Amino acid sequence: MPKRNRLWAYLRRLRRIERRELREFRVWIETTRNLVHLTSLLVIPVLIAIVTAASQADYGLSFLLFPPLASGTYTLFANPEGKYSRPWKFVGGLTIGAVCGWVTLILPADVLFGAGSLAGVSPGGAALSIFLTGAFTWGLNVEIPSAFSTALLVLLTGTPNQAGIYVLSIMISSSLVATVFIFWRREVYSERAQYLYQSTNGDDHVLVPMRGEQPAVTAMLGARIASAHDAGKVVLLHMVKEDEIEVAGRTVDGNTVPVGHNPTDSNDTDTDDTDEQMTEQRAASAFASALELRANVIRTKVGVPCEVVVASEGTNPARTVMRTAHETNCDLITTPYETHHGSLSPFLRELFTGDTDVLVHRSADDRTNWKHVLVSVRQASDVAHSMLDFATRLVGQTGHVSVAHCITNERQRRTAEGMLANLAETTATACETRVSHSSIESFLETRASEYDLIIIGASQDRSAASRFVSPPTFERIQSLDCDVAILDRNYRT
Repeated sequence: MPKRNRLWAYLRRLRRIERRELREFRVWIETTRNLVHLTSLLVIPVLIAIVTAASQADYGLSFLLFPPLASGTYTLFANPEGKYSRPWKFVGGLTIGAVCGWVTLILPADVLFGAGSLAGVSPGGAALSIFLTGAFTWGLNVEIPSAFSTALLVLLTGTPNQAGIYVLSIMISSSLVATVFIFWRREVYSERAQYLYQSTNGDDHVLVPMRGEQPAVTAMLGARIASAHDAGKVVLLHMVKEDEIEVAGRTVDGNTVPVGHNPTDSNDTDTDDTDEQMTEQRAASAFASALELRANVIRTKVGVPCEVVVASEGTNPARTVMRTAHETNCDLITTPYETHHGSLSPFLRELFTGDTDVLVHRSADDRTNWKHVLVSVRQASDVAHSMLDFATRLVGQTGHVSVAHCITNERQRRTAEGMLANLAETTATACETRVSHSSIESFLETRASEYDLIIIGASQDRSAASRFVSPPTFERIQSLDCDVAILDRNYRT
């Protein structure tokens, strides 16, 4: 038995490691740049292998295919939205380059400059080939760097007949690559937000602890996030202290019930245990009735299923919330903002260490509808995709989303613009990108009045030293003219 127990323990540990590695891989691949690099690493060798197998009939000819085809294929997949990543431009550029080289071999000018051969290519022929390629690709708007490679390599075939076969091989091979690229970009790259990013597949079931001064407003925020998906639901949680249970349990229809008295039995024969159970039941019923009124408002205004749960707060409210999230199968906790001595409350800090996503909401004006949302991102990551997804859910089809990033010097602008463009491409609603050469605090304070809500990350992935030197953004912005939501991504393992 001990050996068997150890074996099962090892197997469970391996499964946990496997789930953790899979989770980390999915987080890594949610970054568009990583997805593109991985695709280039895996797809291009397979495509080149297929072309190689198809061109085995002529070894010399197949060798001349590889350089332009490999470089052009990488250009396609490495930057799917770039100016060179157009299938027709890819096929047309390579083919026109080869045709121009072929024409160079058969023009009378080739006689003047000297014929090319496998031993070498005449300078005049090479110059003419490049000139024709540049002129035609420019005129037809199919300029790609690989076109000039095919224009020169075709000269190595030596004869017009071999050059004609080379042109045909280039056209067929590039068409094959372009077909695979079109399928990948349409079915994988363009739809990556639908089935690759966890944020768009989860966070349908939202738990809202009814705490703080404006819990109803936060409940509406959670409801609108959940309502974006057909399977969405909201669970309202009311946590009560022991003394509140006692007070509520002793009150029936506004009248105080004495200890030991059962309102359904006038003989007062119940035991202390029975009396305690009925006190808790009456308290739960009273709190649940009040909670149902809020739930009905959510069902009516948002149209999303809404459940209510009443639980004892216990000694650790955060653990009670996380346990309830597990029991009700909720994958997002949306809770009001709380502070303690000017910083996050211990309740929120412990939620941030849990295994369920947390969205902390700070309301500015009791707003219950958010149509203009700004998402502030520090880097491309799963957190950035989640924030953008929440913003898209909130604004719907009629709202507007902005995604912003602050840089410290102008050299970072182009990289930042590319990062934001990749993020914006995953949304189905109107989305603008903003790059600001200013501090994040200054930018948000200046732009806050333009938006209903600003979503920022909790920066929990930063080291303690980094957070000490530069506190999280939400701790540096305390008085904005709009609502603020702080997202912390957590994962169940």
